[in-house]
Amino acid sequence: MTDSRVSNIVIVGGGTAGWMTAAALAKTFGQQLSVRLVESREIGTVGVGEATVPHIKLFNNLLQLDEVEFIRKTSATFKLGIQFNDWRRPGDSYIHGFGTTIGRSLGLLPFHQYWLKAARAGRAGPLGDYTVHTLAAPRGKFMTSASDVPANSPLADIGYAYHMDTTLYAPMLRQYAEARGVRRTEGKVAEVKLRPDDGFVESVVLEGGEVIAGDLFIDCSGFRGLLIEQALHTGYISFSDWLPCDRAIAVRTESDGAPPPYTRANAQAAGWQWRIPLQHRTGDGYVYSSAHISDDEATATLLRNIQGRPLCEPFQLRFTAGTRRKLWNRNVVAIGLSSGFMEPLESTSIHMIQMGITRLLGLFPREGCHPVLAERYNAQLKFDTERIRDFLILHYHATEREDTPFWRQCRHMSIPPSLQDNLDLFTDSGRFFRNAEELFAEISWVQVMIGQGIVPRSWHPLVDQVPEADLYRFIADVGRVMADCVEVMPTHQAFIDRHCAIARAG
Repeated sequence: MTDSRVSNIVIVGGGTAGWMTAAALAKTFGQQLSVRLVESREIGTVGVGEATVPHIKLFNNLLQLDEVEFIRKTSATFKLGIQFNDWRRPGDSYIHGFGTTIGRSLGLLPFHQYWLKAARAGRAGPLGDYTVHTLAAPRGKFMTSASDVPANSPLADIGYAYHMDTTLYAPMLRQYAEARGVRRTEGKVAEVKLRPDDGFVESVVLEGGEVIAGDLFIDCSGFRGLLIEQALHTGYISFSDWLPCDRAIAVRTESDGAPPPYTRANAQAAGWQWRIPLQHRTGDGYVYSSAHISDDEATATLLRNIQGRPLCEPFQLRFTAGTRRKLWNRNVVAIGLSSGFMEPLESTSIHMIQMGITRLLGLFPREGCHPVLAERYNAQLKFDTERIRDFLILHYHATEREDTPFWRQCRHMSIPPSLQDNLDLFTDSGRFFRNAEELFAEISWVQVMIGQGIVPRSWHPLVDQVPEADLYRFIADVGRVMADCVEVMPTHQAFIDRHCAIARAG
């Protein structure tokens, strides 16, 4: 009897996506699978996506990576959130913090409902005054969750992500995966052979003539989509009507001081500029719309606004925001840039790799690639992608800026009905309901909507059951507790120096 179990996995492409996938398969399946990764040194990787969201810790925990070792090997720093400057209007600033709650809830309602009423009366500070993350980040303070404080202390639950050098992360994962049986093959794919009966991928042929067959193929070949698009012609859904940025210029620069524990996203005339601090250098880049600024102008803008000396020539990335029509087609699963691309505004690139891997592990086929598995995988990833898409569109559309053609287009463009529903609900009375397992929770949506100037007309009626004197005392107490917590936190640099600093030359 022929064994039809899926046991021979071929990953086409390395980089962050390929080696994350290989490491996860090797860890979860062990010797049950044969995993082979094909990549070529001659094909470069994108090498950006250095900022992450807190979910990356779940992936590292799956692999049982030691956090200190991970940080040192990737020259990482910690990230409490993202600072958005000039998005609502020039001179405006707010932080999207990575905490799990704003302030603390009272009864059935989240803190921001009470804040809305107090702020309307002039009895509350900015929303950012009521989370440790948004207070600590601009002051350069950081610590991980403390174990010697009461369970209800804000210091007992500090969510964070990382800034890391992805050119160092992939080699670390390669070492991890190869130690667990993953085989790497150097070479370029010259041909993809399909089975004549069903159109499934049968094998890939390398330039040297080697034929590599597999049961399941993972396409991590980047924007080319060597298997998912060039071989299977899956198709692409563009989000460019809502996310008009289609290019990025990036440059690595010298560090110019202690690294802040947050990513900067500074709005520019035709897009926005990032600044990501690592232990050994800084990453800078300008994400922009080529319809509104030339490549030369964008490069000049980037170099004019960097703070450290450039360590390389600026390099360009061209993309179309969107997703493949199917991320699992026949026996090919696209993970990473081959599956689509969301611009890096909310640091979701690596998370989308992680989502693809996690969904695949949950639906991994036992015998053959049954269409029901692919259909469910595609439905799950479609939901994940569209919710992230809406969150990104929110930043562009909810603006008061009319000062450049780019911002006028963003402010007045039509938006997906799903996003409009969220805006209508929040504008009515400050309510937001998280949809199933979407990445960004209520705290994220509330911080960005308030930060972008969306002010609800009212608040939940239960707020009015709290006497005003008690309400204002509650708001003041929460603000005082947050400020006291931040006061005792060490600086970000001091925390790194004490626990996880990289070795310095000399």
